[in-house]
Amino acid sequence: MRKGFDGLCSLVRSGMKRDPLLGDVFVFINHRRTHITFPVWDRSGWVLYNKRLESRTFELPETATPLWAELMMLLDRVRPATVRYRPRFRGSDS
Repeated sequence: MRKGFDGLCSLVRSGMKRDPLLGDVFVFINHRRTHITFPVWDRSGWVLYNKRLESRTFELPETATPLWAELMMLLDRVRPATVRYRPRFRGSDS
């Protein structure tokens, strides 16, 4: 987990054959699941999210393409499988 923007982007380009500048988020978790890093291109530059846990481990996302909200829950060590989403208020359609 020593790689920065350039190293992670080269992994995405060479290993995954994807373009990191398209706005997709690529999540990198170390083998022990104590470090998580994901670079994000936001149209004007790179943002590198990086978190290291002092105790316990990150739980891997259940889907191959987690939503941004699920990634934020992952950083807060919330299990997305246990979260109950409440239905949003819907006004009258008539």
